[in-house]
Amino acid sequence: MNNRRLIIPPVSLPILVVIFILFLLVFLLFSSIVMAAFAKLGIPPQVAYALFLFALLGSFINIPIAEETSYEPVIRVGEVRFFGIPYPVPYFDWEERKVIIAINVGGALVPLSIVIYELLRLVYLGQFGLLFNTLLAVTIAALFSHAIAKPVKGLGIAMPLFLPPLMALILALLLGDGNPPLVAYVSGTMGVLIGADLMNWRKIKNLGAPMVSIGGAGTFDGIFLAGLIAVLLA
Repeated sequence: MNNRRLIIPPVSLPILVVIFILFLLVFLLFSSIVMAAFAKLGIPPQVAYALFLFALLGSFINIPIAEETSYEPVIRVGEVRFFGIPYPVPYFDWEERKVIIAINVGGALVPLSIVIYELLRLVYLGQFGLLFNTLLAVTIAALFSHAIAKPVKGLGIAMPLFLPPLMALILALLLGDGNPPLVAYVSGTMGVLIGADLMNWRKIKNLGAPMVSIGGAGTFDGIFLAGLIAVLLA
């Protein structure tokens, strides 16, 4: 009888157990950080945990919102015959490409829904001075994010991770008006969304990807993390 095993696991069982435990610890740590940030915004724990799970699961969902057309130069090979002998002749041509622009549920829509809720709550409470300061902070943060964001072909919109949260923290300290965490979260989130993504809309279609997702990295995207880090620092 042949006792050789036909299926060999990539790693041993103890290593799998260690990987699972590490993954669980990272998940618990990250969820605790998110819950702490949401608590500083005054969001109830049950709602905060539901938002975290929705953001986590929504990281795998991209909703198409637009389709753009781009033209890229390509090299084609034609054929020329000389005295009946074919010769390949390369030449430049333009190729039309369709680029689908989508928005990620976990990385963009969930933070955006929190921002809208916080702004509407300011209107409901009649805190128009804080509302004005928040919108002013968003404007400054968006211009700052646009200045440091760089479209990278084949990659997306690249920017330093910690600069937008630090700018949001400074704006929160200057314009917080008694509620720095709110100003930090809104300006950090919307600053990246508007400044890095929306203000570079025309450049997105030339990044050389068939689909570009706003907030596509989910809970690890700059939009989600900028607001999160900013509110923790505040």
